[in-house]
Amino acid sequence: MRLILASGSPRRAALLNQLGLEFEVRPADIDESRRPDEGAGAYVERLARDKAQAVAEPGSVVIAADTAVVHEGHVLGKPGHPEEARSMLRRLQAGVHEVFTGVAVAGNGEVESLVDITEVRMLALTDEEVADYVDTGEPMDKAGSYALQGMGGVFVESISGSPFTVVGLPIHLLPRLVAGVGADLQRFKRQRAV
Repeated sequence: MRLILASGSPRRAALLNQLGLEFEVRPADIDESRRPDEGAGAYVERLARDKAQAVAEPGSVVIAADTAVVHEGHVLGKPGHPEEARSMLRRLQAGVHEVFTGVAVAGNGEVESLVDITEVRMLALTDEEVADYVDTGEPMDKAGSYALQGMGGVFVESISGSPFTVVGLPIHLLPRLVAGVGADLQRFKRQRAV
């Protein structure tokens, strides 16, 4: 039995490495367009499920996830260009937003999924701080245009919920989801050299 991460995200891979898991990375190639009137929770859960199913094969357990930021009812994905990143950060600064991460696990012909939500309060930012941060390039592949675990972490005043949900993989959900497809997460632990 093999464990597969259906994501090219280095952050998600780093979290599985921190858990001591042996896995292979196989990003899923799916359409990530949001459907009309699709809420953030339904959206990230559907994408996580689609990614897991796209990569699933016999003898494997697949972990997939997707993250979206919601501010005042608007779903913010990854910015398409630097000006969009600046605009998102100006919207989020000095306020509270929610981060939704859907996680899906596929294995043994089954798919289990859950959505976790964390509330984030950001500090007030100057236009110069926003411009300098966007110039680093870090915001460009992040939902909401910031990375809690990176340089963007200095803009976060507080969170209510799991920080791993903001990073993109709520690891506290993994044991239950993996068990839901008839496997044990501990089975995928790296063997220690003797």
